[in-house]
Amino acid sequence: MPDRQPPETPRSPSSPPPPAGSGTLVLSGARLADGAEVDVRVTAGRIEAVGRAGSLVDRTARAAGCHLDLRGYLLLPAPAEPHAHHDNALTADTDGPPSSAPREVQRRTTEAALLQLGHGTTAIRTHVRIDDHTAPRTLQAVLGARRELRGLTDLGVVAVPRLLTGVAGARTLALLRDAVRMGADVLGGCPDLDPDPAGYAEAVLSLAAEHGCAVDLHTDAADPARLTRLAAMARGLRPGVTLGPCGGLARMPPAVAARVAEQLADSEVRVVTLPQGDCGYRTRPAPSTAFTAFTAPVRLLRAAGVHVAAGSGALRDTRNPVGRGDPLEAAYLLAARGEATPEEAYAAVSARARTVLGLPPVRVEAGFPAELLAVRGQTLPGVLSLGYSRVVVHRGRVVARTSAVREFCSPADTAEGAGLSLPRQAQG
Repeated sequence: MPDRQPPETPRSPSSPPPPAGSGTLVLSGARLADGAEVDVRVTAGRIEAVGRAGSLVDRTARAAGCHLDLRGYLLLPAPAEPHAHHDNALTADTDGPPSSAPREVQRRTTEAALLQLGHGTTAIRTHVRIDDHTAPRTLQAVLGARRELRGLTDLGVVAVPRLLTGVAGARTLALLRDAVRMGADVLGGCPDLDPDPAGYAEAVLSLAAEHGCAVDLHTDAADPARLTRLAAMARGLRPGVTLGPCGGLARMPPAVAARVAEQLADSEVRVVTLPQGDCGYRTRPAPSTAFTAFTAPVRLLRAAGVHVAAGSGALRDTRNPVGRGDPLEAAYLLAARGEATPEEAYAAVSARARTVLGLPPVRVEAGFPAELLAVRGQTLPGVLSLGYSRVVVHRGRVVARTSAVREFCSPADTAEGAGLSLPRQAQG
């Protein structure tokens, strides 16, 4: 196979990366999405070579324990999570409000990140509330989790203020500046909750321009005029502006939504959709209230040229008691709803999500970062539907492994059951 060198792409402005795996790892017999069966040699955190199956593994590699047999697995670029709320994750079963004690916040963040790592996610962007009651303790706790996870997964942090205008907003703006100095990578927030949404967005964008930070804002995106103004303000800001989950676009007349999408594309504003539904950061009705969840119209946005990624959002928190944080589930939902082909859906949780996070691209080709996910299965639609057994490679090292085995009892000894040849076990 010909080698292809990746383009240079700046890293996310998070803490310096840990050393990559220093040894050599050979992944043998894996199937690629195009059906080719290959061996992949990884050295110093990057893919060194890709060749036909059986061409790169030798006795030395097997004896040294640096060989992993991936026959029966589909090998893919690892997913990334562009929209998480790990400081409040896994609190659905809590009696009363979740604890804001730093130790608890750090534990929840770490556990949620490891859960997603087990699914294959090797880079995460998590949003953290910044307000008078919790700052800077909550942010310090999440940054502590990032240090704990170093070498296992990359954790980017978004500082999310509640109000930024008026008397209350002046104090929060100072906290937001402190958050950048403490190590927050991205500036975020929810303009929809502020009495002056345009003033809120302008404050975040101005501070981001001052510090060279990316911006990631929560919005329902239901107001075309507000989106038009936001797109105009975001034009030219580097390293870029992301909006999500933008379910309100689906409630607009299609012609209006198409015009807004073109404006977002012209300003290079990216959109992160949450196929599972709204993350609940904005006000959500009580469970007894009729509520229809909308997700962003991905086909319409992509037709206009908008860069669209997909994330998981809520992970069993007090506003949404369900959620698995599984990128393959997010991709499955996109494809099942007809918003994307399976290939486009997986790109939304991998290549496009990495772009939102400011990370370099990953392909199963020589020269690219060794951020890989192997899923038991033969085709991409198949693993999006029933891919349970997984092997995760981060910086050239196997960091997580999940094995699923189903067991079946023998059929009843009846005329109906006689002659059936059923497996006692099956791997998923």
